[in-house]
Amino acid sequence: MFSGAEGRLSYEELSDCTRHVAGLLHCFWPGAAVDKFFIAVHQHYFRNCPVSGRALRDPPSSILYTLIVVPILVTLLVTALVVWKSKHPEGIV
Repeated sequence: MFSGAEGRLSYEELSDCTRHVAGLLHCFWPGAAVDKFFIAVHQHYFRNCPVSGRALRDPPSSILYTLIVVPILVTLLVTALVVWKSKHPEGIV
């Protein structure tokens, strides 16, 4: 329902409102009663939010493949250099 800056602003306003009302009613903030109210309002107005925050997605394939292949190649390169240097000890200080 809300997205971007509008959603963030509305969410902050809801949080500030519950803090203010809890103070007027001499309730602890955050507290069980405030949390129950906050969740009810959140479910009504922010029903498109995923349960655990932002929905996680895989990066695009090109980035994913790069993140997988580069460390493998670096590992192989370092291993090859270590083996090569162990067979050719001249020049090692």
